[in-house]
Amino acid sequence: MNFEKDPVAQQKVLIVDDDQVVVKAIAAKLNCAGYETLEASDGAGAMALVRDERPALILLDLSFPPDINGETWDGYRIIERLRGMKESRTIPIITMTGIPDNLDMERNLDLGAVGFLYKPLDYDKLLRLVRGALGAAVAMAA
Repeated sequence: MNFEKDPVAQQKVLIVDDDQVVVKAIAAKLNCAGYETLEASDGAGAMALVRDERPALILLDLSFPPDINGETWDGYRIIERLRGMKESRTIPIITMTGIPDNLDMERNLDLGAVGFLYKPLDYDKLLRLVRGALGAAVAMAA
């Protein structure tokens, strides 16, 4: 894998996953490629970081355990909430899942996700998707 820094690197990427092993592995790969990473383990943490840090991209798991009140916060609900915030309406989102049955491709695209990954992650594909999504966002802003 080529970890050389690329022109869209040094942008902030928010990783949202309740599995800290996955988060740390993704962060290590992205940091090696020159990206700054932010980490959240749930939807509330993701929304707070979006407001405070304004990431350029969000990597979002689709499966989360119920919270303390028993409320289900899956990745789709998190995307809906993020798309409702003015700070994150245009941030590219790439979804991830370890349960192929969890991926509703039509809903994924309807909610504005720009890509998806299956776990265990293919880190070459991860970097291609991140670079592509950030490159497209840079081109649209220009």
